[in-house]
Amino acid sequence: MLYLDNSSTTKTNKEVMSTVVSVMENYWGNPSSLHELGVLSEKVVKQSRKIISDFLQVTPEEVYFTSGGTESNNIFIHGVLEEYKGRGNHIITTKTEHPAVVEVIKSFEEKGWRVSWLDVDEFGLISLEELKREVSSETVLTTIMHVNNETGTIQPVEEAAKIVKEASRSLFFSDGVQGFMKVPINLEKSKIDGYSISGHKINGPKGIGALYISKKVRLKPFLLGGGQERGYRSGTENVPGIAGLAKAVQIYKDDYLSFLETGKKKKILFAEKLKENIPEIKINSFLNDKGSPYILNCSLPGIRGETILHSLEENQIYVSTGSACSGKDKSYSHVLRAMNLDERYLMGTIRISMALGSWPDKSETLYFIQKLKETWERLGSG
Repeated sequence: MLYLDNSSTTKTNKEVMSTVVSVMENYWGNPSSLHELGVLSEKVVKQSRKIISDFLQVTPEEVYFTSGGTESNNIFIHGVLEEYKGRGNHIITTKTEHPAVVEVIKSFEEKGWRVSWLDVDEFGLISLEELKREVSSETVLTTIMHVNNETGTIQPVEEAAKIVKEASRSLFFSDGVQGFMKVPINLEKSKIDGYSISGHKINGPKGIGALYISKKVRLKPFLLGGGQERGYRSGTENVPGIAGLAKAVQIYKDDYLSFLETGKKKKILFAEKLKENIPEIKINSFLNDKGSPYILNCSLPGIRGETILHSLEENQIYVSTGSACSGKDKSYSHVLRAMNLDERYLMGTIRISMALGSWPDKSETLYFIQKLKETWERLGSG
């Protein structure tokens, strides 16, 4: 089996699994309970929060646990727009955001908010000059994702946040789900106010994520109830999931930068081999430092991406055609449309994505290319 769909989800690390099971067995008390079992569970949560905040270089009080990236995005965007709506009526975002941001912004647009949807170039990169033109005293929130989940394009979010702050009182949020532990970012020194992460993208458990909220920011709570997570995310904490997320961070924190450098080289070699063996293929991802080394988006003309996917699946090779969160939607990718990809290539797109340090070796690469070439020669129209 060759699993190349890690942007959708990653296989849980065995040490993470052991941690989750151990916490389930030994720390099953409610962290809000005042008795000893509750205190022990609360200690696990506190230690986990410290591990994650240390990696992000922020304070533990600025890290909030959620069920994952989608909830983190919703909590911050809803919370900011409801809390600071007296400041103005303008939102800035990009045309290539994840649906967990796009759909939230659209819901506010339908309520009368003015939204500036930033354009992108052929590789999905925003223009900072356009951002400068759009930001104004009426801008309440700017949300620009760190790493695009379909193409791997890295947006200059730290520079963008600085531009926004110099020109307005807008808060700045970044969907960091595909960037966390994969592409460096310095939240402590940046002007970024919020950043979302998800456990199952870094070999951690599903159903757990976190949200960085700067101590300078107030949010109107999205979920109401018992007041957990300092009132921003009510609901009994998922202690095993929280411990599993922290364990994943512990496992990879010392190696992620070396994985990054190795991944850059392997991605370039992978793309070169693809072009060498299948000249008709189009690479839609950056192969330099503007792109994540974990995501390679490519297209073949005149053949459907779903056809390629299922043909490869017959050989136990697993890829995707885009965002798994909207994978059952038969319409073409809004990300690739925003990049103005030609219609013939638009329909024949697949995404090849890796987990931390997991690029295929030489024999696996050649096997993948052989099977993709066979698919193209058998089913492609050129």
